[in-house]
Amino acid sequence: MTEFDAATAAVQAALDAGARYADVRVMHRRYESMAARNGEIEELTRDSDLGLGVRALVGSSWGFYAVPDLSDAAARDAGQRAARIAAASARVPGPPIELMTSTPTTASWASPCAVDPLGVPLSDKGDLLVRATTTMTEHGADLAEGLYQIWDTTKWFVSSEGHRIDQHIRECGAGISATSIGDGETQRRSWPSYRGQYGTTGWELVDSLDLTDNAARIAEESRALLTAPLCPAGETDLILGGEQLALQIHESVGHAIELDRILGWEAALAGTSWLDLAQLGSLRYGSELMNVTIDPTIPGALGSFGFDDEGSPAVARDAVREGRWVGVLAGRDSAAVAGLDYGGSVRADGWARLPMVRMTNVGLEPGPHTLEEIIAATDDGVLMDINRSWSIDDKRLNFQFGCEIGWEIKNGRRGRMLRNPTYTGIGPLFWRSMDMLSAEIVPWGTPNCGKGQPVQVGHTGHPAAPARFRNVRVGVTA
Repeated sequence: MTEFDAATAAVQAALDAGARYADVRVMHRRYESMAARNGEIEELTRDSDLGLGVRALVGSSWGFYAVPDLSDAAARDAGQRAARIAAASARVPGPPIELMTSTPTTASWASPCAVDPLGVPLSDKGDLLVRATTTMTEHGADLAEGLYQIWDTTKWFVSSEGHRIDQHIRECGAGISATSIGDGETQRRSWPSYRGQYGTTGWELVDSLDLTDNAARIAEESRALLTAPLCPAGETDLILGGEQLALQIHESVGHAIELDRILGWEAALAGTSWLDLAQLGSLRYGSELMNVTIDPTIPGALGSFGFDDEGSPAVARDAVREGRWVGVLAGRDSAAVAGLDYGGSVRADGWARLPMVRMTNVGLEPGPHTLEEIIAATDDGVLMDINRSWSIDDKRLNFQFGCEIGWEIKNGRRGRMLRNPTYTGIGPLFWRSMDMLSAEIVPWGTPNCGKGQPVQVGHTGHPAAPARFRNVRVGVTA
């Protein structure tokens, strides 16, 4: 049987067993990663899996069943079991689940890829990590680490409404870090992010990161941070680098606008949201410079795709426009409950997981400034970059973040390096204080977003650029 044959058989079996709607995802994922430490390769991982997951709707409940077998008998059995699970759950009284209207689609989609990541020789990949980590140790790092990861995923989607979609998605990325150890102090510097940079593209992304060219600098900075002065405590103007602002968007905007959280469906592990659906279209989320889009169509960004895991096409839409909250991340069922006419943000991290609302590319549109202009316009402040730690409450409202490095800003000039810089705030108050934003947008990739029970690891993108926020509390008071 072909993948489409297996998916079609499972859908029909679910309908025959009483489901009023069913869809199936067949997924084949190949994964490869390599890690190096202090000039030596430490770990190589290569694995592959293939399977089929069936989602069936009966009354007020979903049923889900998955098997690592594409035979006709296994596919039909999975469809029947998914429908029976849904029927058993639907015995608990509740209103029937409705789905937002979806147009049946037959389509194929593939992510852009100039250099197949899995086709690059392992020796070349290993040499890159060895060179970068060796350079960091030669320039003072006590611990020098490098990592790359590759995902190659093919999906086949069939629904009882007539969808028939296949996609080939290739993702990869890499990063390095240097750790220096002093007397009672440990400091780390990373490039280009604390977890690396990732995208839905080919090995050309890794080549563009210039890991070896930045290795010496970050090792020297990690050593210099050991004796740099502490970030002073108090209220001041805060300039965030684009990488840190990407995480700020992820935690205080992306998760907050997930509709399942807003509706209380995801309260068990990930918490809920401070947002009230009744305020959609009227709530002031941030300053007029704050324009946040939900855009899975950005070429090469990590949250990009052709169709989500419900067969909804990738479409760009606004989440925040000129500071006003206007859009959410939704699926077909949550959108119907909320009275919305769009979904398009549902994905699962594998064939054996139930699809759920996930971030796509949630990020800022460019501002009118440059980083140099932002610094020049700041009389007294702190510039912070590259995330080191994060904490945010389960409503995605109160947060505390630490960064790897900071610089004092005085009279429009970047001054001395600062160690252990931290800042804290309340989401909407923080975003309303943004008064300068750079045009230098980078689609930062987050390959490790956790959500759900059992936990699913999502890949998300966050276009971001340096920005300034006024009167932010920074540092730690003894």
